[in-house]
Amino acid sequence: MRIAVASVKQETNTFSPLLTSLEVFKEDKMSYKADFLEQLKSRSEIGAFLDVVKEEGSAITLLPILYAHGQAGGRVETKALRFFEEKLTEGLQKALPLDGMFFALHGAASAEGIDDMEGYLLSVVRGVIGNDVPIVSSLDHHANITRKMIQLTDLVVGHETQPHKAYETGRRAAQLFFSLLRGDFTPTLAWEKIPLIVGYHERLDTAEGEPMKEWFDLARKLEKEPGVISISNFPMQPWLDIEEAGLATVVYTDNDPQLAKELAAQLANKAWSLRERFWVSTRVPPQEAIEYAVNAQEGPIILSDPSDTLGGATADSTCILQEMLRQKITCTALVPIHDPEVYRQAAQAGLGSTITVKVGGKFGPQFYSPVEVTGKVTGISELFEVDLTNGGKELVGYKGGWPFMVQRASVILEVGSIKLLISEGRITSGRHPDVYRHFGIEPAEAKIIVMKTGTNFQYYESMTKEIIRVDCPGYGQGDLTKFEWKRAPRPIYPMDKDTMGDWQADPKVKE
Repeated sequence: MRIAVASVKQETNTFSPLLTSLEVFKEDKMSYKADFLEQLKSRSEIGAFLDVVKEEGSAITLLPILYAHGQAGGRVETKALRFFEEKLTEGLQKALPLDGMFFALHGAASAEGIDDMEGYLLSVVRGVIGNDVPIVSSLDHHANITRKMIQLTDLVVGHETQPHKAYETGRRAAQLFFSLLRGDFTPTLAWEKIPLIVGYHERLDTAEGEPMKEWFDLARKLEKEPGVISISNFPMQPWLDIEEAGLATVVYTDNDPQLAKELAAQLANKAWSLRERFWVSTRVPPQEAIEYAVNAQEGPIILSDPSDTLGGATADSTCILQEMLRQKITCTALVPIHDPEVYRQAAQAGLGSTITVKVGGKFGPQFYSPVEVTGKVTGISELFEVDLTNGGKELVGYKGGWPFMVQRASVILEVGSIKLLISEGRITSGRHPDVYRHFGIEPAEAKIIVMKTGTNFQYYESMTKEIIRVDCPGYGQGDLTKFEWKRAPRPIYPMDKDTMGDWQADPKVKE
């Protein structure tokens, strides 16, 4: 049995002015010549796929085609898309004939001039392998499901949780993939697009973030019904202004179209019924959040800035920093910020130097402004990584980005009690405590830790006393009505909530 394996992932924020270049993918994680499968064992969707292959125990030849992961950001540049198209085409042509393909995707990628990058790449794949070779795709929880994605795959399987469990998703997708190849079931699909977008990160959390948990719990309950193969809910990357934007639910049954349609409609109508609850914000104004954290009996207190998040924003917001400086806080605060210009100034000035610079606010002038600070350079580092497969053991230097979390070249600029982690690149901006330990800073001893994320706090869990989400403006802000939407289908909630009537999905299969 000959199986092609590929993965292309990027999460797009179409409002961001920063294009995602081919160099971003090369710097993060990309391979098309080496056998990248060996490097992905026991991690991610493909690592899970490899484990299931072992369990299958039959003669299976795996043919690695392309692995390209890039950090979330603006639209993918055309050069990168053409590169992926070329490598997929070349690799698949050499791999023919095939019995199937496992294609791990994100589901919310857009390129210059192409809203649906996944659909485009699936079209490229089908153009080589034909329509009869089964394709199964694992997708992110934030995927935006499109007609092409559905038409060009035999099965799509999404994350069941946020924070994500990529390995578990890959395992479910792989098991269904081989069951499909054996002919154990006849996949019968029904899916619904819902005229709704959810903007607040805390409402995208399936562990504690109601009502998203309620919607996902219903999917798990219905998935246990006889004849159901798989159910995936997709809350969608919110900052995606494209023609097919909107939440979706995807149901597969074993040759039962009416059951699939009924369950898809039930889940779609459930999401619509929760629409107002999806838009209840728990975010706190910056002044109030900082005052609370400063006066807390013990820390660290995480101040989450979801508006400047890993979901594609520019990571250079000065919203929280400005308020800290206005309040003249004296407790230790760790604040990450993306500013290539100040990074270079500080690195050139050297360790121990005192510099005055205008930091942040350069990529989102409509949201925030640069802040002038005077501080001491106490740390300088080139690109390095944290090994996530070895308990967070820091690795100095750059090994290629495979089992690691990459931290771009950075400096520490101490401004009073505030330690600014100023990075040349946007990701990961201190998402792991070992990033600060690399500079000799123990984050557990800080009173405040600012994080550029709305949900992924797991690496700080053992030390965190409390998490406060701060209401700041930015390219990832929760109030989506403040953006100018040009391409999304209308009407859509919440942008048109005052003029929308009731909406219901039809549970009957059309003749």
